[in-house]
Amino acid sequence: MLQRPKPSDSEADLLKEQERFLVSGAPLAAKYGYVYNKNTIKLRYECMRLFSEDLPDDMPSLTPAPSKKSCSKENRVRFEDQDTEEVLDKHDTHISAVLSRIVERDTSSSLVSLPTFSGTAFPRVLHQTNRLCLCFRLFHVYSFTYSLLSPSISLALFMSRSPPPPPALREASGPRLPSGPRLLSGEGLGGPDRSAETLRIHQENQAMLQTMSRGEILEEQRKLLAQLVLGPLMVSLGAMLRASILTPEALPPSSEEDLPLKPEKQWVHMGKLEPDKLEWTRDLPGPRRKGTQKAMQARFDFAGSLISPHEDLPTHLGLHHHGEEPELAGYSLQELFLLSRSQVIQQRSLSLNTLASILTKARAGQFASALSGSVMTTLLDAGLLFLLRFALDDNVEGVMAAAAHAIRALLVSDQDEVRQRFRSVFFSPLGSQSSLSSSSLLSVPSLSRWFQGLLRTGLLSRLRYILEVVRPSPRVVQDLLAVLTRISRHSSHAATQVLDCPRLMDVVMSEFLPTSWSAPSLHPPPSVYGLPLAGALKLLRVLATSGRHACARLLSSLGVRERLSRLLSPEPGELLLESGQALRVSAEAFRLWAVAASYGQACDTYIELYSVLLRALQAVTRDLDSSGPLLAPQRQRVQALLALLTQVTHSAGCHQELHAAMLRSAGRGDAAERRGGVGVCVVRLLRSSLPPHCPVRPLLHDSSSLLPFPRSCSAVCDLQGHGPGPEAVPSLPGLASAGWKDGPGLAVPSSPFPLLTALCVLLDSITGIHKGLSSKFSGLLVSEPVIGYLGSCCRATPNLSNASAWVLRHEHHLLYLLVRLAHRVAPKDPAVARHASLYHQVAMALLPWLLPGSEHLAHDLLCSVVFSKDFLPESHSGGPEALELAELKLHAGAPHLQAVGPLLREACVQLPSLRGCYLGHLAHLEPSVLGSKDAYLGRTPWVRSRLLPELGPGPALPADWPYLPLVTLYERTGGGELQVEELPRGALQAVTHCLQWLLLLEVWREGALKAVTPVAKLARLSCVFLSASDLFLERPVQRLLWALLRLLTRPDRLDSLDLDVAPPGLASFQDLFSALLVQYEAVSFGDPLFGCWLLLPLQRRYSAAMKLAVFGEHVGALRSLGVTLEQLSLPLERYTSPPEASLPLLQLYFRSLVTGGLLQARCPLLYTVALAHLNAFLFSEGPAQQVSPVAQRVRVKGLIDHLLLFRGPQQDSALGFHTYQQLPPDRAQRLERALGTPDSSHGGTH
Repeated sequence: MLQRPKPSDSEADLLKEQERFLVSGAPLAAKYGYVYNKNTIKLRYECMRLFSEDLPDDMPSLTPAPSKKSCSKENRVRFEDQDTEEVLDKHDTHISAVLSRIVERDTSSSLVSLPTFSGTAFPRVLHQTNRLCLCFRLFHVYSFTYSLLSPSISLALFMSRSPPPPPALREASGPRLPSGPRLLSGEGLGGPDRSAETLRIHQENQAMLQTMSRGEILEEQRKLLAQLVLGPLMVSLGAMLRASILTPEALPPSSEEDLPLKPEKQWVHMGKLEPDKLEWTRDLPGPRRKGTQKAMQARFDFAGSLISPHEDLPTHLGLHHHGEEPELAGYSLQELFLLSRSQVIQQRSLSLNTLASILTKARAGQFASALSGSVMTTLLDAGLLFLLRFALDDNVEGVMAAAAHAIRALLVSDQDEVRQRFRSVFFSPLGSQSSLSSSSLLSVPSLSRWFQGLLRTGLLSRLRYILEVVRPSPRVVQDLLAVLTRISRHSSHAATQVLDCPRLMDVVMSEFLPTSWSAPSLHPPPSVYGLPLAGALKLLRVLATSGRHACARLLSSLGVRERLSRLLSPEPGELLLESGQALRVSAEAFRLWAVAASYGQACDTYIELYSVLLRALQAVTRDLDSSGPLLAPQRQRVQALLALLTQVTHSAGCHQELHAAMLRSAGRGDAAERRGGVGVCVVRLLRSSLPPHCPVRPLLHDSSSLLPFPRSCSAVCDLQGHGPGPEAVPSLPGLASAGWKDGPGLAVPSSPFPLLTALCVLLDSITGIHKGLSSKFSGLLVSEPVIGYLGSCCRATPNLSNASAWVLRHEHHLLYLLVRLAHRVAPKDPAVARHASLYHQVAMALLPWLLPGSEHLAHDLLCSVVFSKDFLPESHSGGPEALELAELKLHAGAPHLQAVGPLLREACVQLPSLRGCYLGHLAHLEPSVLGSKDAYLGRTPWVRSRLLPELGPGPALPADWPYLPLVTLYERTGGGELQVEELPRGALQAVTHCLQWLLLLEVWREGALKAVTPVAKLARLSCVFLSASDLFLERPVQRLLWALLRLLTRPDRLDSLDLDVAPPGLASFQDLFSALLVQYEAVSFGDPLFGCWLLLPLQRRYSAAMKLAVFGEHVGALRSLGVTLEQLSLPLERYTSPPEASLPLLQLYFRSLVTGGLLQARCPLLYTVALAHLNAFLFSEGPAQQVSPVAQRVRVKGLIDHLLLFRGPQQDSALGFHTYQQLPPDRAQRLERALGTPDSSHGGTH
């Protein structure tokens, strides 16, 4: 195969390739000739065409050279009769040869004009007064382009290389075609008649142009412009030429009075006036009127504040620019994005700093009332995160610093950090999993995809480079440490990536946590390198909360243990730092040590620094006894110290259990012995530091004054309507601190919840050690603020979100402690026993609220309070007997309806068995319960991580957990083909216990199931019919189902039953109803309970699709659906009113009646329903002809009488409806018109 020549081929290769081509005899690829197209302007192009048959077979010789068709063939090189020296001199282009040919021009007769003298520094430059001169100089280069862009002028007028006449001359003389060609030269044509051929082509072009219309010329110009490869410079220049020549208003003004700026002679470079560039000097239009309702684009100043469109700001502020709206001050988000990628360094830095300020104010919620959308969402959707990431790679330190500040403003919320510190301070003594994991609440890996994207862009390596090589200013260092802290809070995987980043942690430890340093000479220091920083310690603390292995890695490999000793051994005033910075460093060191102690680590450090802790705790007592209040850094250090002592105490309390575990595993007990020594030190430390008089008793007696308004601060009740705020972004989860800043809340300094929670923890510990002291603390449980608060919680429905979960956890823990304390006090104190029902309602409401990580609380409530007879006072105070009397009064004469009283009495006897049933079905949560128990009870050696688990689909227990045994049995059995004997062992007993518990809740604890919708209850109970073929026929199951059906069909419950809403876990209720129909036809045996269950969705208010399924696809079920009117607990009017409007369903009604599929003896209820709807349809306002086919096709005995004389449903009647004695006159007339004969056969008595 022949190949094209390559640049690397030598001359020998080219000759070989040419010889191979000639030998092959392949046809040539190119030919030349004239191309003529009738549809375009006939401008002929000269193309070369080669013919293979004209070439000789042999290669021609080089002497003489073959003739070439060239426009300059006479000047080509010749090998014969030519002087070589002359040829070389002629083609020599060296500078010496060029200069030697220069001939001086004769200027003897020319006039010499000297420049005139002036007072300026430089002579005046000659300027053309008309812009057309400049255009004409360049016109010979871009004449063809201009002809394409000027459709108002004929193409032939611009084919000359000389400039065309001015527009005024053209308008005066009119369009006139030139006599000769001005663009075509004919240099490519050969032969002696080249000029004649060129003139002939030109004449043809002129003739074609004259025959074409203006629209055709413009279309051809557009096609030529699209075909030509024109650069943007040529197009823009053509547009400039067109605007300069064709638009007279674009010409400069004739006098200086028309200019917006009056130039003066002493101004430099003002000799040539450019009006387009001086337009910005004109006066700006006035701002928009205040009465306008038109929305405007948001504009911000350099501080990130929103500028009102009605505000008229002075121009010296630098907020006016050459944008689309120059009269408005400020920069829009789009303009800031544009400036952030500018080539000017100052513009990039200014835009990034402005974006950082906007993000900070947006997170604080300052734009919520002024802007219609979310600033955070808009910026993230526009690609802000990637813009900042690109800016962080800038090689200019100022831009780099601005990008770091903007990333910190985007990822880190200062208000959230304050809330984190407050929560870790006031709730740290709780011993809960979230007490020290102040970083874990922002861990939502399924939502915060931005962090994953950032980590994949190599952000950690870039931050390490900036910290290690660039060594930026102190503010940038603080920003970068805050960003690293926020990334570490995302998840344990992100924390591991921070730890594994090469040299990152080494730089942090060596530069910002040194073991030795000197006091800075200036405050604040110009550089923080070589000084300990609280932000670096905070980063280590957050990394330690990700897991015990990460904490051990920090302590052993990175030298954190030595840093703790170095920072905590001296007093804060001896750290050679500024006082505030020293206190913050000391407080963060205590917090980091507390996290390590929460894993049972750093015990040796506690023994080594025992004297330091003793001295610090004694200093705390002295400071508290002083009259002056503590400063904020001092208070934070004291609180961190107490958190450390709490965790150390938990670790010391586990030494016996750990020692026994190590002995069982044949290991050494050195660690347990060390913890035993720590326990002795803790006891001595607390004994020496506690005051002689404990203020617990006075605190309890004055509890009412300490808790004035707990409901207003509650996150469960949420009376203030706190929400995540308009700037909350699901992909960047936070604590929604902006929603809690303007009102009372749980996480504010004035909240009573921290003190109440700490008090409940103390009382729980005291009552657990000495049960005889339980009755001493009943005053707290029966106080009016606590009772009112618990009542509000029972009626509340908390809104769960990633932003509210962090405060709900603490309030859930407080509610749990109150219920647990009441469980211990109620059997011994009658005052608390009177409120046992309220505390049981709180426990039942709390169970479906508990979040993942609180499984231990749920397990403890199920084991203690939920199934306790002491907290069901109705069971032993005449509750079942009262219900029996009510049943006898209301339903005397209805023996099929099961009395609820005996069923409740039996359920109360079976409460321990009910508890065992539910605990057995929740056994799959055992690993989570054990992990949660270790965290809540302070079993530090077994705590794996301080990060809270993901919120996931919702709370730890579903809202419909009482139905769990039914759903579990349905999932295990499948299609319901098994019999009771074939079910798993204990299935019948589990179903019975589940139905007993549901009956008890429906009667006495109705609010406990308020989160479960009525349609969900009906769907869950339907599992009894679908789990086995005869499970619903068992007597205890059927009795309980009858009672629950009566409760579900009460008038107040029935109105809220909406079957159009899909039950949780199902696509639609109609799918469940279809499965019930199939099961009923197969195994029901005409059971009235199952029949009532099927009749419930057939009410008139529900969709006709389920009735169509019964009368169409499953018409066989009508033969056994023998539910009587007495057995039905619903009013008959719910099935017959309003009249049916579905014609297909009416046809099915009629067909089932005519064919005998629906008989009164077999299905009296639906027989009455079908009669009512057909009667209403027959005697409606429609045409009378619809009665005739009905009357003619009815052949069933008595059906025509029922159909025509039907008057209305009557539930106490033997037929279920009552009829007319004779046909009413209006119906008789209508029937007579339809049949055409008088009707007298329907006058009997029915």
